[in-house]
Amino acid sequence: MRRPILDHPARIVPLAFLATIVVGTILLLLPLSSADGQVAPFLTALFTATSAVCVTGLIVVDTATYWTPFGQGVIMALFQVGGFGIMAGATLLGLMITRRMRLGRRLVVQAETKSLTLGDVKSVLATILGVTVLFEAVVAVVIILRLHMTYGEPWGAAIWNGLFHAVSAFNNAGFSTYSDSLVQFALDPVILLPLTVAIIVSGLGFPVINELRGDWRKPDQWSIHARLTIYGTVFLLIAGFFAVLVAEWNNGATIGDFTTGGKVLNAFTHSVMSRTAGFNAVDVGQMRPETLLFTDGLMLIGGGSAGTAGGIKVTTFLLLGVVVWAEIRGRADVTVFKRRICPDVQRQALAVVLMAVGLVGLATLAILSMTTFPLDRVLFEVISAFATVGLSTGITADLPPAAQSILIALMFVGRVGTITVAAALALRTRHVPYRYPQERPIVG
Repeated sequence: MRRPILDHPARIVPLAFLATIVVGTILLLLPLSSADGQVAPFLTALFTATSAVCVTGLIVVDTATYWTPFGQGVIMALFQVGGFGIMAGATLLGLMITRRMRLGRRLVVQAETKSLTLGDVKSVLATILGVTVLFEAVVAVVIILRLHMTYGEPWGAAIWNGLFHAVSAFNNAGFSTYSDSLVQFALDPVILLPLTVAIIVSGLGFPVINELRGDWRKPDQWSIHARLTIYGTVFLLIAGFFAVLVAEWNNGATIGDFTTGGKVLNAFTHSVMSRTAGFNAVDVGQMRPETLLFTDGLMLIGGGSAGTAGGIKVTTFLLLGVVVWAEIRGRADVTVFKRRICPDVQRQALAVVLMAVGLVGLATLAILSMTTFPLDRVLFEVISAFATVGLSTGITADLPPAAQSILIALMFVGRVGTITVAAALALRTRHVPYRYPQERPIVG
């Protein structure tokens, strides 16, 4: 007898995101959502809803002028729900009401949060709520006060803009209520730094945050996952900072005309945003080709697992590096921090990377065949969509409907995960009671 499709957590997660996208699209199609009082084009509403739920930030219309406060509120609700996790939010609500969780529900959340054990789920969910509320509230207060006291925004506008950007930053969504994103604040560390801190923290992933809550002073007691995520994040942030600083130092179209402090601030900000956030304080379309290429790499790697970050994840990238290093050294076991990495994890990391590269390559080829935009611009948009980053060189709105539809699919797949999507498409799992003879093809 075939099991119901909703029995498997890997199927529930994509369906939950799809359902939320559908609801968001319907709400954005209401005349109340668009500034001109007309029904928005279906593709515009679908693209925006998908980008919001998948916490990407790519847009085909100006969020500040095209959508009404109601429409902007819908968008904020969508990326809050998407960042928090459909299943994590639903299960946490049940936890708060009933004070206990059933096994089936824990399995559903585990698929979304990628917790290592069932016992971790309750602690992770509690941390999600606490950290989310804390950081969004603190960042919102700082930005609200800054917008009102320094930029003269009325209290109502300052509160709305501050709250919107705080929620958008912590969920790594990248949506902004300003037409130029954060360009007008490019030299204001009081605006940029709180947003970058929120992005970095949420990008670590909630299992890591939950672990650091108790053992942040004892690095030697961190799990392998936490060490890889934290050390990898620090390395990539530093590498991105120096790469942008060197490449753009004399580029007058980006940071070339800034003071030294302004250059340092914006190089660091772009390094953080490239990891999955999507805000921009300088014109990304004016960056040099080497900066765009390096940004492609940062976007594809992304942030930590089980958080609001996208990409293939830091741990996946580092695990493949460890596998390569072990092969170079002729080691039978793949080890890191005096621990062996099981073959299943190695295969999963390889599968994630190959599927990601394959999807990005096919999507890039498809869009290139539909447009006259150069390769570096198209590749940038494709990786930004798949890695749910949201940075753009400015061509997304000018792409034909078919190309925008490809980006919609990439955002969805990138958010729920390539492995999750593959598992969701499988009707059932069966164990093969036999093994074929072993063969050793020539490699390299």
